Amino acid sequence: QVQLVESGGSSVQAGGSLRLSCAASGISYKGTYCLGWFRQAPGKEREGVAAIVNGGSGGTYYADAVKGRFTISQDNAKNTLYLQMLSLKPEDTAMYYCAAGTCPRVASRLAPQTYKYWGQGTQVTVSS
Repeated sequence: QVQLVESGGSSVQAGGSLRLSCAASGISYKGTYCLGWFRQAPGKEREGVAAIVNGGSGGTYYADAVKGRFTISQDNAKNTLYLQMLSLKPEDTAMYYCAAGTCPRVASRLAPQTYKYWGQGTQVTVSS
């Protein structure tokens, strides 16, 4: 079965950086396939942060709030997804989740409902 295991979350000061990792297994990459990062802060809805399509050959997508600061990448040999986060802000504080699913529609590649498989999350806390 599909397993997604996140790691790399931590507490950092504003302006700092982190790299999140997501070890993926059991995924059958068929059709237009996305791996994505999402986050959820207390009392808020889960939101899409970044997505990568077909290992990068189909492009990458970012939420406006993280463009220019976060980079999503995928190491196909290691079956690992990464999220490099720079210039972190207190508003980036959230639980970060890795997710996987088919994503034929461009408009929904950052929508949580597009994704079928989810990891358990890793906490990122940014202090001012």
